[in-house]
Amino acid sequence: MRYTEDYTLEQSAPAQIEFRTVTKMYGPVAAVTDLSLTVRRGEFLTILGPSGSGKTTALMMLAGFEAPTKGDILISGKSVASVPSYGRDQGIVFQSYALFPHLTVRRNLEFPLEMRGIKSKERAPLVDRMLARVHLDAFGDRLPSQLSGGQQQRVALARALIADPPVLLLDEPLGALDRNLREQMQGEIKSLHREFGKTTICVTHDQEEALTLSDRIVVMRGGRIEQLDTPEALYDQPINRFVANFLGEANFLDIAELDQGGPSAGIPMIRPERIRISSISGSASSNQESCQAVNGTVEEMIYAGPLRKYQVRVSDRTVIVRQHVASTQKVFQPGETVRLTWLRDDVRLLSE
Repeated sequence: MRYTEDYTLEQSAPAQIEFRTVTKMYGPVAAVTDLSLTVRRGEFLTILGPSGSGKTTALMMLAGFEAPTKGDILISGKSVASVPSYGRDQGIVFQSYALFPHLTVRRNLEFPLEMRGIKSKERAPLVDRMLARVHLDAFGDRLPSQLSGGQQQRVALARALIADPPVLLLDEPLGALDRNLREQMQGEIKSLHREFGKTTICVTHDQEEALTLSDRIVVMRGGRIEQLDTPEALYDQPINRFVANFLGEANFLDIAELDQGGPSAGIPMIRPERIRISSISGSASSNQESCQAVNGTVEEMIYAGPLRKYQVRVSDRTVIVRQHVASTQKVFQPGETVRLTWLRDDVRLLSE
């Protein structure tokens, strides 16, 4: 596991959440193994991984729905491993929203306040302010079934935040929304996090969502942390092939193609957007020391709005190139021979 403290959150911020060598067993199967993780107050941390990686189990233990087999979980310095979920001061948003279908939007928001003993006359202004904040002023008397998916998600977020919990847990919060709504709600969640400053743990399998929202990202595999880093560092400096493949597309190059004149201490990897595609008849790079070039044949060109994606056959491998669309650029068709060029400094050497 690689870990860096080079992220924008103030390093003097105290630890809000700590996992201390936490293991969770289901019979003979370890869902999480020796998980050690510290989340600072006000941080937005996303746990990312494929199915079976242990990300949801980690969140369920933090929420109090599962108990660790070994280890301890601390919130604000106090152990909560044996505290039931209702005894933890946390707001939770589920993928299914879990709104009360028989209660209006207003009553859904009042419920956590009522459970905390806040009187009715004090609840009303709190609910009004929160409805205004999530742009649902005119929807307070509607039932959840009368709302769109994005509106229901806003209600779920508002209900989780209205009682002012120090910790907010998001379990695949945007998984039920279509792409346009997901992008819209990503902006809303980011805005709410800046405004309320809650320590937030989000579990998702959506790489774009993790990169957009997070101060740091935990990439998990097989119940263990593979890498913990800022979004930029994870994408630009993945520690191994798994992380590189899981967080975006990656090209793995033949070391012979790099022409570096010496042995390699890893697997060469470059991201598709770092490769320039040009005509074979074009002029070669004037700086051979900083650039590397290979020739290949276009197998496929995929138009995707702002991007063109090329699949180029180079020797025995396919290299992916992503190019931002511009009106003056040449478009290459399958069967054309092209030159691929990249900066040597953009190549990363990874472990297996």
